Amino acid sequence: MSEAPLELTRMFDLTPLGEDSFLATSPSVGRPRLFGGQVAGQSLRAACLTAGGRPPHSLHAYFIRPGTPDEPLTFDVSRTRDGRSFSTRHVTASQGGKPILELIASFHDPEDGFDWQADPPSGTPGPEGLPGLALPSFFRHPVGFDVRVVDPPGEGEWPISHPFWIRASAPVGDDPALHACLAAYLSDMGVVSSARAPGSPRRLVTAVTLDHAMWFHRPPRVDQWLLYSVDPVTNHGARGLARGTLHTADGTLLVSVAQEALLRPAS
Repeated sequence: MSEAPLELTRMFDLTPLGEDSFLATSPSVGRPRLFGGQVAGQSLRAACLTAGGRPPHSLHAYFIRPGTPDEPLTFDVSRTRDGRSFSTRHVTASQGGKPILELIASFHDPEDGFDWQADPPSGTPGPEGLPGLALPSFFRHPVGFDVRVVDPPGEGEWPISHPFWIRASAPVGDDPALHACLAAYLSDMGVVSSARAPGSPRRLVTAVTLDHAMWFHRPPRVDQWLLYSVDPVTNHGARGLARGTLHTADGTLLVSVAQEALLRPAS
C-alpha cells in the first residue's frame, strides 16, 4: 500500500460549476452503463462539499435511469435544512440534462452517547488467510481495491460474491468525507446478485438496483480491511431486498446497507 489509487480517488475531485452545482467524470470500466456505486458516491461527495464539515450519517438513493460511461455527470445540491445538529441535502445527478439518480443525505455533528452493537459475524476467516483474487465479472470496477472473497466460486459455478474482505489498495488520506464516499462506492458491489432468493434460477433478463440506503454508525476507513456481508431478505414479484454490513477486522460495525433490486427472470 504505497501509491494512491488515482483512478479511484480522482472520480471524487468534483469541479464547481456555480453555487452548489458540480461536475464529475464518469470513466468507462468495460460496463455498458455506469456503476451505481460510483454515481451514489459522487452524489454524496457533492452533498459533503456543501455540509460545512459535518459527517454524513445516512443516505437514501433512487436510481432513475442508467448512466452512460464517458459522459460528464452534473450534481445539483439543494440545501434542504441546516439545524443545530443536523443538515439535510438533496442531490440530483444528471447526464445530458436528464436525472439519473436522486439522493437525500443527512449529516450529524458528533455527540456523546451510548456505544453498543450486536455481535459481529463469527467464524469468518480473516483476509490474510485468503488468496488475492482477480476481480470477477461482477466486480468490474476501476482498479484500486483489493478484494478477497471468503468462499470463491469454483470453475464454472455461479459466483458467490458475499461475504468478502475489501480495502483500497493504497492509502487515500485522512479526509473522513472521502472515506464515507468511497464506502458508498464499494457498498454497491455484488449486492444485486446477493438479493436473489437462494436456489433461484440463474438466468435473469433484468438485474439492476432500484434504490440503496446506508447508515454510517462509525467513521469508516476504506484503506483498512473491511468485511462486507450481504444477505437476501425477501423476493416478491420482480423485486428483491438485501441487507448488509461493513465490519472492521476486529468486528466493529461501521455501516449498515439495504438495497432493493429489480430481478426479472427469463421466461
